Amino acid sequence: MRLYLVRHLPPLVDPGVCYGRTDLATDPAAQALALPALRAALPDAPIYSSPLRRCAVLANALGGPVIFDARLAELDFGDWEMQRWDDIARAGIDAWAADVAFYRPGGGESVADMAARIAGFCADLRATNLPAAIVVCHAGAIRLCAAHRDGLSVAEMAATAAAHPHRIGYGEIVILDCV
Repeated sequence: MRLYLVRHLPPLVDPGVCYGRTDLATDPAAQALALPALRAALPDAPIYSSPLRRCAVLANALGGPVIFDARLAELDFGDWEMQRWDDIARAGIDAWAADVAFYRPGGGESVADMAARIAGFCADLRATNLPAAIVVCHAGAIRLCAAHRDGLSVAEMAATAAAHPHRIGYGEIVILDCV
């Protein structure tokens, strides 16, 4: 199966704000500019999407029916959601930095929790035996899908995704060939 993982477009939020699972919109003008290139680069394949608005609106605009799956949602940062990173207590940031894979920032969910969700989604998608699928989601989900494709356990997926900052641009397509 070939997965076309599409990161959502930039959300409408101030820089430096922790927004994870918060349901944010994107700029309609930016989407109108990005759509022609995205449509040209993507195959005619089933579309799966995070239900968060920044993904859902883009997935719907790509055309065809969309299958929304809550397992594709971004990490839940709990009480940290919509706070400026600079305003989050240093002790919490340090605790998360000491255990990025398993700490629950803001009392939300850990990267390992998200990895378990993504592993379940990937396993179910693989069981469909589709030749290709489009998945509109978040950078964290894309990184975890790649780790799952590499055959890592949930704990290893979380550790791998948490080990390095991502470089997946808004509107970028990451293609994964899955066995």
